Amino acid sequence: MALTGKLEAETEIKVSADKFFKIFRSQAHHIPNASSDKIHKIEVHEGDWESHGSIKHWSYTIGGESKSIRETVDSIDEENRSITFKVLDGEVLSEYKSYKFSVQAIPKGEGCLVKWTAEYKKAGEGIPDPHDYIDLALNITKDIETRLLNA
Repeated sequence: MALTGKLEAETEIKVSADKFFKIFRSQAHHIPNASSDKIHKIEVHEGDWESHGSIKHWSYTIGGESKSIRETVDSIDEENRSITFKVLDGEVLSEYKSYKFSVQAIPKGEGCLVKWTAEYKKAGEGIPDPHDYIDLALNITKDIETRLLNA
């Protein structure tokens, strides 16, 4: 059984790629408003909302449990509307020695295709792949779509 892995998932939404990317690029503080049952709060721990290297603290619910992470922006690709986050600490690191997640918004018609990628290294044998985190990301994507369409 491999200890390193990569999961990918994508979903189409009826919001422009630029608008969706902007939420994760510089307006993450709006995510709890769109997805309050999943994301309880996001706060800047160091830096600001949009600079590379800024650190944010997320409080969220997954699998019926309240958890938190601190993440930093690892890379930003404005042209391809992609951003990669690296988890610095939190409960997720009790199962995974390292965890990065990326989101990319790819223009498609009047909306976009949102692609999520998780790259991780398991802390040991028997640790499941983080499908629940990919599912959480897809559900948050749909919540943001609903919020932006009704704004």
